[in-house]
Amino acid sequence: MSDVYDLVVIGGGPGGYVAAIRAAQLGLKTAVVESRGKLGGTCLNVGCIPSKALLQSSHHYDVAEKEFANHGIQTGGLKLDLKTMLGRKDKVVEDLTNGIEFLMKKNKIDYIVGFGEIMAAGEVSVIPPKKGARKQILKTENILIATGSEVTPLPGIDIDEKQIVSSTGALSLPKVPKSIVVIGAGVIGLELGSVWRRLGAEVTVVEFLDVVLPGMDAEVSKNMGRILKKQGMKLKLKTKVTGAKKTKSHVTLTTEPRDGGKAETLKADVVLVAIGRRPYTDNLGLDKVGVTVDKHGFIPVDEDFQTNIEGIYAVGDVIGGAMLAHKAEDEGAACSEIIAGQSGHVDYETIPGIVYTHPEVASVGKTEEQLKQAGIDYTSGKFPFSANSRARTNADSDGFVKILADKKTDALLGCHIVGPAAGELIQEIVVAMELSASAEDVARICHGHPGLSEAVKEAALGVAGRALHI
Repeated sequence: MSDVYDLVVIGGGPGGYVAAIRAAQLGLKTAVVESRGKLGGTCLNVGCIPSKALLQSSHHYDVAEKEFANHGIQTGGLKLDLKTMLGRKDKVVEDLTNGIEFLMKKNKIDYIVGFGEIMAAGEVSVIPPKKGARKQILKTENILIATGSEVTPLPGIDIDEKQIVSSTGALSLPKVPKSIVVIGAGVIGLELGSVWRRLGAEVTVVEFLDVVLPGMDAEVSKNMGRILKKQGMKLKLKTKVTGAKKTKSHVTLTTEPRDGGKAETLKADVVLVAIGRRPYTDNLGLDKVGVTVDKHGFIPVDEDFQTNIEGIYAVGDVIGGAMLAHKAEDEGAACSEIIAGQSGHVDYETIPGIVYTHPEVASVGKTEEQLKQAGIDYTSGKFPFSANSRARTNADSDGFVKILADKKTDALLGCHIVGPAAGELIQEIVVAMELSASAEDVARICHGHPGLSEAVKEAALGVAGRALHI
């Protein structure tokens, strides 16, 4: 069987399916090859979406258990129905994956289930998941690799998705464990650790580095560590895991202080390995056609997202940078525009990063540490949510907004938020930075009262030393 396309996309995650839709909008005959059997990639099926569904459900439970009485709401007899909670999560995922399939049909994109392998520039072989099914050969002018990433394993720790789980297994535990050890204090570890802590598990986070959320602004990391400990999460920083031993009832981890010292053991019902993700570039035929892959498995591309082989492109997690669904989407759309002869562009300085714990964490642009290292003179304006009227009325006042601006020009250089709805509030600064706005511009915009966004305005005013409400 043979078909001819303008573009064949290998991978149906955020980067792949968005690239396909944009290509189809521009008149390119397009196919998407996806082996999972469901579109949406890791993000939709076993990542961003199911985790956010559980974060919302577990937050409701936590608030009902601990805070409703403060509002004069007497619950009494509160009971967790985990099966229903997990079922709701699964239904959200199912509805959204079905929605993407509808978008494929709406845009006349061929969705082909199978394993895509590049046989040559302009040729993709699709092996169906069913044994004995006939292989399909796709002829195409252009190929886009958007295969995403997979869980980074930890040497000596075998993931069975029952007692020792990855993020995938942590989304579907059949019961709330009495205790969980999370290896890794990054976004995934803290989000999923928060879910199960709220539902009653004792959660201990083990992190090799000095802080939670490594790589974020140091003040953000420090404050989130304090907040998480206040919520009941135990943190063991500067600690490395050296081994794991399973019994029928628990897992025993062996740990050592990173900088030397006596080994210790930790027992838990469940261990979550969340030390990061690595690009998925195996079994794509890259070596066969000569596509360059670096020592970490990433695919180098030029400014047009093209690999070293003409007509073969790559976007998303496989090309490195921030492993974020929204980055992959923007790259996919821009790449399709370039293939269609238009001008596609992604501004990597204004891609926000968000952590959906409670409070949320959001960041865009440079951290204070990065600015200092680069020798850039800057001014900082900071405003706490404890002085924000809406946050106080919501009894949700942990955290702050911090805005960084160039000392000479007042140009926005970065923004870092710990607090309620941080993931939404950061978008104002993303837009402002895209439009080359200054801190003064944000400070002079009228913000509705009482609103959480007033904290952003006050932080912008603080850059000039004239915050009004503190």
